[in-house]
Amino acid sequence: MSERATREETVDVVWSGSWVAERLGVALEGDGELQELLGLALRRNPKRAHLLVSNVLGKHVPQRPSVVHGAGFELGERVRALLGAQEARRAVVLGYAETATGLGHAVADGLRDAPYLHSTRRPVAGVEQAGGFEESHSHATSHLLLPEDRDLLASGGTGADASVLVLVDDEFSTGNTVLNTIRALHALHPRERYVIVALVDMRSAGDRDRLTVFAAEIGARVDLVTRSTGTVALPDGVLERGQALVAAQEAEQAEQAEQAGRAEGSAGAVEDADSAPVTRVDLDWPAGVPDGGRHGFTPAHRAALEAALPAMADRIAAELGDAAGPAPRRVLVLGFEELMYAPLRLGTALEAALGADAEVRYSTTTRSPVLAVDDPGYAIRTRLVFPAHDDPADGPGDRYAYNVAGAGFDAVVAVVDSTADTPELHAPDGLLARLAEHTGHVLLAVLPSYVPATAAPTPAPERQEPAVLPEPLRGPDFSSYAPQDVGWLLQDLSHTELEAPTEEREEAIQSGGAHYAESLPVEYQPSAAYQALFTAALEASAARIARAVGTVTETVLAERGPRPVLVSLARAGTPVGVLMRRWAQHRHGLDLPHYAISIVRGRGIDATALRWLAAHHDPADVVFVDGWTGKGAITRELAAAITEFEASGGPAGFDPEISVLADPGGCVRTYGTREDFLIPSACLNSTVSGLISRTVLRADLVGPDDFHGGKFYRELADSDVSGLFLDTIAARFDEVAGQVEAAAKELLAADRAPTWEGWAAVERISEEYGIHDVNLVKPGVGETTRVLLRRVPWKILAKRGAGADLEHIRLLAEQRGVPVEEVDDLPYSCVGLIHPRFTRGATGADGKAVQGA
Repeated sequence: MSERATREETVDVVWSGSWVAERLGVALEGDGELQELLGLALRRNPKRAHLLVSNVLGKHVPQRPSVVHGAGFELGERVRALLGAQEARRAVVLGYAETATGLGHAVADGLRDAPYLHSTRRPVAGVEQAGGFEESHSHATSHLLLPEDRDLLASGGTGADASVLVLVDDEFSTGNTVLNTIRALHALHPRERYVIVALVDMRSAGDRDRLTVFAAEIGARVDLVTRSTGTVALPDGVLERGQALVAAQEAEQAEQAEQAGRAEGSAGAVEDADSAPVTRVDLDWPAGVPDGGRHGFTPAHRAALEAALPAMADRIAAELGDAAGPAPRRVLVLGFEELMYAPLRLGTALEAALGADAEVRYSTTTRSPVLAVDDPGYAIRTRLVFPAHDDPADGPGDRYAYNVAGAGFDAVVAVVDSTADTPELHAPDGLLARLAEHTGHVLLAVLPSYVPATAAPTPAPERQEPAVLPEPLRGPDFSSYAPQDVGWLLQDLSHTELEAPTEEREEAIQSGGAHYAESLPVEYQPSAAYQALFTAALEASAARIARAVGTVTETVLAERGPRPVLVSLARAGTPVGVLMRRWAQHRHGLDLPHYAISIVRGRGIDATALRWLAAHHDPADVVFVDGWTGKGAITRELAAAITEFEASGGPAGFDPEISVLADPGGCVRTYGTREDFLIPSACLNSTVSGLISRTVLRADLVGPDDFHGGKFYRELADSDVSGLFLDTIAARFDEVAGQVEAAAKELLAADRAPTWEGWAAVERISEEYGIHDVNLVKPGVGETTRVLLRRVPWKILAKRGAGADLEHIRLLAEQRGVPVEEVDDLPYSCVGLIHPRFTRGATGADGKAVQGA
């Protein structure tokens, strides 16, 4: 990037320092480029109220990534020319956290062969310090040096004689920081030459003389390479007047915010604007390449990163292109505090990938609190405030992103390391949520936090928790349910081909070649007659279901209140969880959290989802919810899974008891009824469950720290009756309220110990019909419906005299050519038998059962 191009990029009609200059008399005096490079802002700082804001650093002011990298690269080339090629190869570059970490890295790029290290304010467990120093005027002063190679600062890791040390900061104002560094490092590793690099040299004449004296004192040559030179003219009393101005502005802004809040309140409740979707992109970061220079970054690392950048930029571009709506024209790549270089290089690569079709900008978040004033003559127009999200050593606190709000970005690519990918990042007041308020799409890219191989071993729990846990998915981006109805603790596999013909799945499952959760059945599309049957059944059973919903919810509130966290077992339990949440809200004004979680027979519950719940709620408050019980297999599965989860080091305190709408199997203590009746949500698949598939657990798709998967069948929206199901039942809540009160009171006083009557019946049926596998016997209306919709049914056992509750069962059985056998002494309304010893020869060409197979 040429100097001329850089200047063209940074020219403003109004100088972004004029607001401060007019009010405080602060002036920049120097060469003609100085005001193009710097603006002015104010901050609460007892040592220096004014802040020089660089237009080419990429910290506070979003700038083209190529301009930011080019500014540092050109300085590096000048250092290389100053030293000569041979001496440049012996140089080590040291940058300053947090503001100059990216600049120092770019300078090292310009030197070509120099290793790079930057100071850090993040201590790393088990990594020994190689030194440290203070930054006197900063809001956070302590700098740590944590190189992986202890020889790096002495000789660049070559083992040769002491090398030239190149120190890089964004501005050279008094020289105190650099002098403190050189003094500390020279005592450890004396050398003959130092080079100081900065974008601007703003020292006074006295400070320049002090550097000359210092160099003579230590007996070393100290060179200075800068982009521009000048001074800051500060009138007497400017610090006090600056602090007073900051206080006055903050008070005025607080009053304006309060007035705006009163005005909004007087106008009535206003719906919040929809926030942008937040999606995650897997960059496939090159193995072994550090995320930055905190522990050292070698020329070999640089070469590996350069080779990988185009493919990573293509992944980002593809994700941006997949977002709903028009392709983004203005994109911000947002780095994170000290993590400046990796986002910067991703930005330069994205510029190349998107070409002239989009405008890419780059900046980073920061620890530094700065006053924002929405005036073109002020360098910090807007600021976003959010909590720290990397568990900082100095404790929690606010962090900031400047000039992002109101800048018109169509998309923001937020880049963090895995240490910072925490629940705080994803919280309602976290960075991602704040960004989503001001752009059309937020894309999250997480780089693996580099841990030096030389780190001393530290005690660790039996299971290391991941630095990041995924976030729940919500409608309308995932499911047709309203976002407040349920948060799905699943990952979106909507673009993955998972469906297989029912017969192929059944043969693979029964032969042991596949687990049922590794694929999905083709979604059953009901005939007009079946859809009419569903509608009639819903209307006929709505009051009975509403009564069961109310009864189980009141029981939960009485025994697990006052604010239980509902966690439904996806997907059959999810409509029930939504209805329980609505009952609590309608009858008691309670806004209960509700999430959907995956549990897989034979594989257990989603441990990552349990860890997410424990990170956000008290496990003791979690109430697991399902639609109904059959023989109780999932009840037993959940109890075993919770025991295993805790034994492996997972958070303790989850109660494995399941609360269900109907418990015909006698498997649980908390239920709405023990009758086996038709729950119309069992009649359909995704079209009554928010258009979400059954959950998927497959090793190539779900890693150890991922949520289980699921698909959102957006294409079935025209057939979706999820909302109709919920609204029809909720409309009967008031009608059944009295009955619910009486039923709940009776249940709370009754002996509700599980009888496991259903399990005994299933074992008897399995042997009586020569199946010898209880997993192929599915008792109850709901489970029998699933057999007819998802599996290869052999025959249906119907309780003699069962009436309207089995109309849809008989229709489905007729459509699939499955016999219905009337039997006595059945504790359920019906039982579905899956075809034992199944092969595809067990069905004809039309998919119907072949008798006698």
